[in-house]
Amino acid sequence: MTNLPADRVTLAAIASEASVSLSTISKVLNGRPDVSPDTRGRVESLLATHGYLRRKTGKSESRLIELVFHELEAAWSMEIIRGVEDAAKEAGMSVVLTESGSRHSPDAEWLEAVMRRRPVGVVLVFSDLPEDYRETLRSRAIPFVIIDPAGDPSPDVPSVGSANWSGGLMATRHLIELGHTRIAAITGPDDMMCSHARLDGFRSAMNSAGIAIESDWVRFGDFHNSGGELHGRDLLERADRPTAIFAGSDLQALGVLEAARGLGMRVPQDLSIVGYDDIPMAKWVSPRLTTVHQPLRRMGEEATRLVLRMSAGPLDVVPRMDLATSLVIRDSTAPPA
Repeated sequence: MTNLPADRVTLAAIASEASVSLSTISKVLNGRPDVSPDTRGRVESLLATHGYLRRKTGKSESRLIELVFHELEAAWSMEIIRGVEDAAKEAGMSVVLTESGSRHSPDAEWLEAVMRRRPVGVVLVFSDLPEDYRETLRSRAIPFVIIDPAGDPSPDVPSVGSANWSGGLMATRHLIELGHTRIAAITGPDDMMCSHARLDGFRSAMNSAGIAIESDWVRFGDFHNSGGELHGRDLLERADRPTAIFAGSDLQALGVLEAARGLGMRVPQDLSIVGYDDIPMAKWVSPRLTTVHQPLRRMGEEATRLVLRMSAGPLDVVPRMDLATSLVIRDSTAPPA
C-alpha cells in the first residue's frame, strides 16, 4: 500500500490507492447509495487513515464565480474575463481566475481545489470535461458551463459558443467579392472543433463560387502569432503564392502581416488578410485588420448568467448557445493588384 503524507493527501491519490474513480470518492464523501459496501469500506478506511477532512456538503454559500482557462492569452482572454466580471458584478458576485490543464480539460488538482473553494458556479474555457469531473461537480451542486468549446462537448454539458462556420463563410465571401480567387486559409489546431468549423465555412464559400481550393494552401496553425508567421511565410515565399489569406484568429493574422512585411510585401496592395475574433488590437495595428467579430465579452456574460440560473435550480434542458458573428471591414483587404 502506498504511504501518503497526511498533510498532502489528495482525493486523486486516495482514488488511485483505492483503485476507484474520483466520482466514486465523491459518492462516498456525499453518502450516495450507489457504491458497493466493499468499495465504500475501502474508501472510508483510506480517508480515515490519511486524515482527509470532510467538508460541508450541500449548496455553496460562497459569492464566487470561478473562471478557468488552460492558458491566459491577454489578447482574447481579457474580453471573456471582462464579460464574466460584468455579469458577476450584476449578481453581487466576485470572480476567481484559475489557469489549469490543457485546452481539452483542467487537471485533477484543479478539481480538488474547486471542491475546497465551493464557488457558486464554474465557467470553463475548454473543449469538454471528463465524465468523472462532471459527476464530482454535480454531486457537490456546483453548476458549470463551457465557453467556446474547442472540441465537441458531451450532450449533457452546457455551453456557450459562436457561429464559427458562418464566420469563416463571411470572411471568405468578402475576399471573393473583392475579386480574389487565390485564397489560402490558416485555421487553428486540428483537434479543435472551432478550427474545423471556420475552415468548413471557408470551403463552402470557395465551393459556392466555383473556386478551386489548393490543398497545400489550407493549414492548421496554433491560433498564435508564431503559427501565422510560420505558415504565412511558407505560403508567401512561393512563386505561385496566394493573393489573400484568411487566418482563423487575429493573432495568426498579425503573424501573417509580420511575415508579409518581412518579405517586403504591402498589405493590402500585395496581399489581403482577414482575421478572426476582433480583439482590441485589430483596430490599432497598421493597417487596421479586417476581421470576423466573435462576441467574446458577451460569451462570458451569457455563460455567467447561465451558470447563475443553474445554481438557482435545475433547468428543463441542457442549454447550448451559439452567438452570432459578424464581419468588420477595415484596411487590410482590397481587390487584388
